[in-house]
Amino acid sequence: MTSGWRIGSIFGIPFLLNPAWFGSLLLFAFFFSADWLAAGWESSWAWLAGLLMALLLFASVLLHELGHSLVAQSQGIAVNAITLFPFGGIASIAQESKTPGQAFWVAISGPAVSFALFVLLFVTSLLLPTGLPLKTMLNHLAGINLVLAMFNMLPGLPLDGGQVLKALIWKTTGSRVKGVRWAAQSGQVLGWLGIGLGILGFLVSLRFSFLWLVLLGWFGIRRASAYRRVIALQEAMLQIPASEAMTRDFKRVDANLPLSEFTATYLTDDPDSAIYYAETSGRYVGLVQVEALRSIERSLWDFQTVQAIVQPLEELPTVNESTSLAQVIDQLETEQVPRLSVLSSAGAVVGVIDRADVVQALATKLRLLVPETVIQQIKTESQFPDSLQLQGVARDALR
Repeated sequence: MTSGWRIGSIFGIPFLLNPAWFGSLLLFAFFFSADWLAAGWESSWAWLAGLLMALLLFASVLLHELGHSLVAQSQGIAVNAITLFPFGGIASIAQESKTPGQAFWVAISGPAVSFALFVLLFVTSLLLPTGLPLKTMLNHLAGINLVLAMFNMLPGLPLDGGQVLKALIWKTTGSRVKGVRWAAQSGQVLGWLGIGLGILGFLVSLRFSFLWLVLLGWFGIRRASAYRRVIALQEAMLQIPASEAMTRDFKRVDANLPLSEFTATYLTDDPDSAIYYAETSGRYVGLVQVEALRSIERSLWDFQTVQAIVQPLEELPTVNESTSLAQVIDQLETEQVPRLSVLSSAGAVVGVIDRADVVQALATKLRLLVPETVIQQIKTESQFPDSLQLQGVARDALR
């Protein structure tokens, strides 16, 4: 989640503001200033203090997310950006920690920063004279950071407490997938509980402040649901072998066939995208590189065989029938090849698999409708849609 307006960087990490953040800044400033007005402050000072408190609130959120980011960086993990949203902030971390212990420290670092800010602000306020406006503001800000630390430690995704719960389950069961699934389910329960309490509180007291709890609950449910969708995708990637996603849309040709006969027999009617594997004595020897025909003079086609334009099988990017789609995706993206040859346990070519085959297999497994035009576009461009970020998801699944 790196969308927003970039306004700078912190320790090399881009700092972004979601456009809707400005509306929430004014809203928080209004709520804070209303408290100062009720306390008898002059209007101009109350509004100024309200705006300052709103800015300090989001500065606290920024430091909270920075805590996550710096610990992740210390583990060698890239942080794409820190983004402030209307309901808080998100550190966009490039990948999952390698171990549950490392994941725990990334998760706990944000609340630890918030709690440290609470202690620092509270102790500072104790040193100031009673009745000083700054003392009042520091007390308020200290309380906000304490609430921020405690709220984020609730045991459900997307909260930090959910990340901690995920790490603990991961450590106990040895399965990161189970950790995410259970923590996401807990997050959904907490979200519905927040909505219920918010509605009940509003109906009983008619105080609109309870509606914030409803909004937070709704936001939490959406994010927890997103985690569950990702984990379902990762489970599908691990469960589906290459043999279930591959196609057998290729032809076998004799490696000893003269090039002139090969072109006359196979290339006259076949599309340019057709795939050919050469064989001799029933054994596959490699992939026919049709485009290599251009480098051979036509007058030699009667004398040279298909073998002259074959890329040996041992040089091809290949996977086994049992290779998971997660590994297939990672290999496709790492090697930046249009397709992979799928081999049997005996080393024979049994199919080919490309990015379109991968997306089609995942869509079928997850019962998702992907338009045929999208599948064809993926096959033509040999690129996954940017919005999917499948390699990152696949690598996390393989950890």
